[in-house]
Amino acid sequence: MFVDRVSVHLKAGNGGAGVSSFLRTKGRPKGRPDGGNGGHGGDVTVRADSSVSTLLRYKRQPHHRAGDGTHGQGDLRSGRRGSDLIVPVPLGTVVIDEQKTVLADLVADGHEVTVLRGGRGGKGNAAFVSPKLRAPAIAEQGEFGKEAWFTFELKLLADAALIGYPNAGKSTIISTVSAAKSKIADYPFTTLEPHLGVVSVDDREFVMADIPGLIEGAAEGRGLGHEFLRHVERARVMVIVLDPSPLQTDPVDRQLEVLRAEMERYLPELAHRPQLVVLSKGDLPEAGRAKEIVPEAMVISAVSGEGLERFLHATADLVDLAHKAAPDRPGFVLHRPAVSDLKISREGRGWRIEGTAAQRAVAFADLTNPDAARIAAQRLARMGVDEALAEAGARPGDEVRIGDLVLEYQQDSEE
Repeated sequence: MFVDRVSVHLKAGNGGAGVSSFLRTKGRPKGRPDGGNGGHGGDVTVRADSSVSTLLRYKRQPHHRAGDGTHGQGDLRSGRRGSDLIVPVPLGTVVIDEQKTVLADLVADGHEVTVLRGGRGGKGNAAFVSPKLRAPAIAEQGEFGKEAWFTFELKLLADAALIGYPNAGKSTIISTVSAAKSKIADYPFTTLEPHLGVVSVDDREFVMADIPGLIEGAAEGRGLGHEFLRHVERARVMVIVLDPSPLQTDPVDRQLEVLRAEMERYLPELAHRPQLVVLSKGDLPEAGRAKEIVPEAMVISAVSGEGLERFLHATADLVDLAHKAAPDRPGFVLHRPAVSDLKISREGRGWRIEGTAAQRAVAFADLTNPDAARIAAQRLARMGVDEALAEAGARPGDEVRIGDLVLEYQQDSEE
């Protein structure tokens, strides 16, 4: 089964917790803090892999997650980092987030984008030792890894795309000139999925795609072809296949007009791509008349072999010219600057603080510990939370919620 669009749920790994531990030795009854940090959770990276040809695996199994970091231990032993999750996708895959933002267009083998970062591991008590805090008995919890749904959309990487009405003979052409084997029959919409084939012409090779049949209105969703117009986007050369047989309701000049209009309506720049117009089924008596109507068309027959060699050389020439004009296929990874996600809002009679940094500031195993409470208050103050609460109208004694934690706002919090 060919699958070219899937929704995938990905989750980064959770961070491990830091530990509060003391090494007690003779002459040091209080002991020396030796609690290690927790390991970071694994990241999630989507990577283009030339050995992958379809998104079928993600249709069958849409949920994937990275490994969790392990907890810290005594004797200054840090937790192990969680294993990263590498999500292999076919070349030509576009990665889209829940906000419909295109994060990456992965067109080269090994091209990748990290879509989720693992949760940070918590600090152990050894990390809090300072001249003012000689024997801290505090430790941080690990962060939860973020999770989200993403859309993977595959756009085939073909050099030449065969475009035509249903049953125009495209499948027969690609089956004849390459090793690709498409379903062939005498009824419309025979091809329900695109096919790729490698075509060899003397010492040259190029990739040809058989795009499912288009009809008028395909760009607006009519017929089946609109599902596959995206696969035309990357093709360097457009091979427009016209069907002269009397079974087609539209004459060849009308077919040419409709096909060009649908491509331009879907993506205007397609109108400027190199085009080759061919009349398929050249063994039919109607082919001669069709050639008079569309003199620019090249007559070919996949059944008799008429014109095939000339057609392949002409296609290879156009592909070569397109390669020279743009040797590298475009691709990109969106790099978004880190921005604060701090948000303060009214919640009942109190306040709600949201954001990664705020969660980190209070992520202690035990906030009843005076040292932990003091450090958390200092962190929030440095972030500007106290000032933001005051500007929002908070008063001393108001409840402030961060996650499940309930704090009390004090205007004179220690800096």
